[in-house]
Amino acid sequence: MIVTAEGNRVRPQDLLRVTAHHSGGAVVLAVAGEIDLLSAPVLGDGVTTALADAPELLVIDLSEVSFLASIGITALLEARREAGPRTRVRVVAPEGGVVNRTLRLTGLHEALAVATTRDDALG
Repeated sequence: MIVTAEGNRVRPQDLLRVTAHHSGGAVVLAVAGEIDLLSAPVLGDGVTTALADAPELLVIDLSEVSFLASIGITALLEARREAGPRTRVRVVAPEGGVVNRTLRLTGLHEALAVATTRDDALG
């Protein structure tokens, strides 16, 4: 259990927010915060909910993510697998940001179809 300096328990949703937006045949998940062992299930739940309607495209926008642990990378790969052949998955990671750098270093930039802006991912 993680607690704050004030003694309050930290919940996963305190670390990570996932908000779904619909845009034509696409679902955009705007993700903000830190993706680590505690918060990765929040992302996973958002992906599962978004894929329930089998959109043509799922965009996972990590523009506001400040930390991406290996479990977060696993969650992104699972999203791609869970989407299956009917739903394309793209990840937004701004150029020069920590997420973009992490995905380049791990060699997953192309595998996860990384775009640097949401518009590019939707295009």
